[in-house]
Amino acid sequence: MHKIETLEMVNVSKSFHGVRANDNINLKVSSGEILGLLGENGAGKTTLMNILYGIYQPDAGEIRVNGQRVTIDSPRASIEHGIGMVHQHFMLIQNHTVIENIALGYARAPGLFPQKKIRKSIVSFSEKFNFNIDPDKKVWQLSAGEQQRVEIVKALVNGAGLLILDEPTSVLTPQETRDFFQVLEKMRKDGQLIILISHKLDEIKKLCDRVTVLRKGQVVGHVDAEQMDKRSLARMMVGRDVIFSFSREKMPRKEKVLDVADVTVVGDKGYPVVNGISFAVYRNEIFGIAGVSGNGQRELVEAITGLRTVTHGRIRINDKDITNQSPRKIYNNGVSHVPEERIRFGIAPNLFLYENAILKQHHQKKFSRLTFLAYGRIKAHTRQLIKEFQVATPSINVQTKNLSGGNIQKLILGREISDKPDLLVASHPTYGLDVGATEYLRNQLLKRRTEGGAVLLVSEDLDELFELCDRTAVIFKGRFMGILESDDPRLADIGLMMAGTKNLRPGDGADASL
Repeated sequence: MHKIETLEMVNVSKSFHGVRANDNINLKVSSGEILGLLGENGAGKTTLMNILYGIYQPDAGEIRVNGQRVTIDSPRASIEHGIGMVHQHFMLIQNHTVIENIALGYARAPGLFPQKKIRKSIVSFSEKFNFNIDPDKKVWQLSAGEQQRVEIVKALVNGAGLLILDEPTSVLTPQETRDFFQVLEKMRKDGQLIILISHKLDEIKKLCDRVTVLRKGQVVGHVDAEQMDKRSLARMMVGRDVIFSFSREKMPRKEKVLDVADVTVVGDKGYPVVNGISFAVYRNEIFGIAGVSGNGQRELVEAITGLRTVTHGRIRINDKDITNQSPRKIYNNGVSHVPEERIRFGIAPNLFLYENAILKQHHQKKFSRLTFLAYGRIKAHTRQLIKEFQVATPSINVQTKNLSGGNIQKLILGREISDKPDLLVASHPTYGLDVGATEYLRNQLLKRRTEGGAVLLVSEDLDELFELCDRTAVIFKGRFMGILESDDPRLADIGLMMAGTKNLRPGDGADASL
């Protein structure tokens, strides 16, 4: 391991097309310390860490390791200086083994495969941090938590003395999260330097020795552990007070909107990933689906919204069969969709904001005359949309890719809600968003519920599901382990259900047919 006592970023600035992403930033982390990095979407956190990892080069400022200025002009240079990064989305090849993935990233002998040496290092770090990693397992056979450990070992095998962790608990079960916290504590005691990027303020408070807060590309404060307060940290991030608890009044379930009956769906690899699932969602209800990523949630949502074929069973909206209809027909029947991958499936990044605002509605009479688009109406609609949904943009005539993640998500949600759909399908709507954007989007989901809409909410954030949902289903390997009311005490077992070790079958309290 590269022995790093201190790492500093001094007066670092970076601009893109005249816009300051980082403005004269100073940051320091020392041996045996966990530094939290907080900031709203677009605050400059990712840019700053990409500079530290060698993906971008700063316009001004310097990086110092143990007091000495260093040049980091590539990820390889970053690794050579003892800096490792575990990305939010793991950088592993699914069909390769653990040892093959680690060998591919082995910086000390590029082009070679020193198998014995790497295997010995994997075993050593596994024993040291109680990882229990099998070097010969294929990555696709591992849980999200196990894959994360592989990423950490990959960095440690390359000698990382500093680890950058980007939203590390976003795909973990509650038990995996607790195990991960224990690993970080061991690393801290071992003298490791850690920079933790997270929007989860409770985790930041629990783990970090200090926090650096960014807003609009600048440092607005450094806070020591004993001074950390959740509300004040949120205020520093977004510049205003943030509401953390939501009042969800009890509402009677009305007409059945979505009816999913014994649905089976085949995944990309040709085998069933959704196995005979049945459930219903009613007006004035938010129905949640909890589970670790990769257990069939994405494929189920795609089947409901017309993006994937249903091989068995049926799907009805307002008692009308929409099974295997086109996405447009399903949309015209009152189903809107906020997709999991907002950039890939939610927008056309190079189109202007006003074009993305009517991406699904351009064929409607209010936006077109015969074969011509009514641009005056479209732009008026877009201005109303960005005002109502608080989309921060200098103009409606900018390419949508230039907006922050939070503002893109607000635009998508506004577009999908503007037609007052009977069913809103929202997949991970607040994933990766800051506390301010999260608060706003959650309020919009509750508002749609109150207005008489039905909401299907897929999320890996259990706090979000507990606060918003009237009922929550837990999915594991394509099957529901149970459907629980919001006041069911067995919600305490949701972690066991997500891991597949507890199954509440019909007759055991959770009626999967409802």
